Amino acid sequence: MSQRLFPEWYPQDAIQLTWPTRESDWAPQLERIEATLEAMVVAIARYQGVLITVPDQSTRERLAATFANLGITADRVRMVEAPADDTWARDHGPIGVERDGKVVLLDYTFTGWGGKFPAQRDNALTQCLAASGTFVTAVESRDMVLEGGGIETDGQGTLLTTEACLLNENRNPQLSRDEVEARLRADFGVERVLWLKHGHLEGDDTDSHIDTLARFCDPQTIAYVRCNDRDDPHHAALAAMEEELLALRQSNGAPYRLVALPWPKPCFDPEDGHRLPATYANFLIINGAVLVPTYADAADAQALRTLAEAFPDRDIVPIDCRSVIRQHGSLHCLTMQLPRGTLAAPGAPQDDEER
Repeated sequence: MSQRLFPEWYPQDAIQLTWPTRESDWAPQLERIEATLEAMVVAIARYQGVLITVPDQSTRERLAATFANLGITADRVRMVEAPADDTWARDHGPIGVERDGKVVLLDYTFTGWGGKFPAQRDNALTQCLAASGTFVTAVESRDMVLEGGGIETDGQGTLLTTEACLLNENRNPQLSRDEVEARLRADFGVERVLWLKHGHLEGDDTDSHIDTLARFCDPQTIAYVRCNDRDDPHHAALAAMEEELLALRQSNGAPYRLVALPWPKPCFDPEDGHRLPATYANFLIINGAVLVPTYADAADAQALRTLAEAFPDRDIVPIDCRSVIRQHGSLHCLTMQLPRGTLAAPGAPQDDEER
């Protein structure tokens, strides 16, 4: 049996989003986060489809009118009603793999990042979508606790992750490191698991998800966050992570091309002053473009230039994510890509070629 975990740059049917509600933690800033999500939908719909989980029919109708007013054609947005606890589709969404030439969606157990937050409805969301006929492909449940933000792949047999997340006792305490690796190899067809010991962001609830720290841009290139401010409490851990990345090798023995992303000035919550997890590593690769989180910071321009060099054949689209980090995530965390061949009709247009 041939199997592999799709890299993010594989052609996509759609980006999955989960819309926030007034009953969620977003209630105090619902208008702001909705405005950010609307900007994301406008940007994504230029290139491909968007699948949005909404809580009820009234929200569906309101958003349909909003998107029409924003000039988004109806064929680009599909909405499905299903209950959810929160908006972080990266972690409660399905993970797409290719098995013998067909797409299969793996539905892992989501526990709110180790029991930190309610997650029962989020954990059931993929099965709700499957039951509604949203997916044309098989959906397989897994009892292993795993979030999409915790793994990165080059699509060629290598998986990159962090020990702080996947080996955390709040995820799968019954599994040893070797047993975790065995499951990753079996499910994703990977031949190598590269573990990072260092790196974290203050304000991050995920126990150091890799998508906040280091990301594959292509099989040879890893973009990562670098902190040059020695007075910043992140400096030592991120410098140690950089050394780890420098020591990593591709499967052919060659070092990776490392692309250092800038470090924005500290962002703090306006209510209680705690630091928020602003990171440029939380970008999103879609068909023909890369969406990049920005924070109204001087480093934004450098981050956009750096990622434009890393993705020379894709448009670079900035998205203001100051509202998103208020709930301790960023742009990539809000999304999950659905590989081409995932959606049942009516599906996303499939007119973009793999890059």
